[in-house]
Amino acid sequence: MCEVTDLIPETEEETGGKIVYANDVIATIAAIAAQDVPGIADVGGSSEFSLFGKKNITKGIKIELGAEEVCVDVYVNVRYAFKIREVCEKLQYAIKDAIETMTGLNVVEVNVFVQAVVFDKPAAEKPKEEPEKVAEPAKKEAEPVAEEVVAEVQETETEAAAEAEAAAEETVPAETDGEEA
Repeated sequence: MCEVTDLIPETEEETGGKIVYANDVIATIAAIAAQDVPGIADVGGSSEFSLFGKKNITKGIKIELGAEEVCVDVYVNVRYAFKIREVCEKLQYAIKDAIETMTGLNVVEVNVFVQAVVFDKPAAEKPKEEPEKVAEPAKKEAEPVAEEVVAEVQETETEAAAEAEAAAEETVPAETDGEEA
């Protein structure tokens, strides 16, 4: 397990300057990466991910920074019916990838501590899901409209082709009559 340290490592760059990362910066990157992993209910026991609210999104994430490497401990709740091992492996990859991509630091390890399995609340208690159910029939109703438009375009093309053939037939005999005279 990583130990939390208050050291802020410095990274010397070829330009002669240095880049310093605070522990909270690394923890924030890890928290944001965690919210995109399917099966993760929450990090550190918080029920929501909130960047600008009063909740501390880095709660449940501990960081140990070295000169050019980092170790992460993350405490999570996993949703019921997900394969916990697979969710944790995806979480490890997501956190490692996000930190390495954004900072250039080498992530030595990401330790995941599963604190609980969380059951989804019934649909009546989730007001956020109700609009999604209403939106689905609208998509299905749009499909027949698209089919009607395609049918109308095909009819118009068929009519245009028939008119073009009729016009061609009318001009061909007229030219023939003109040549005989």
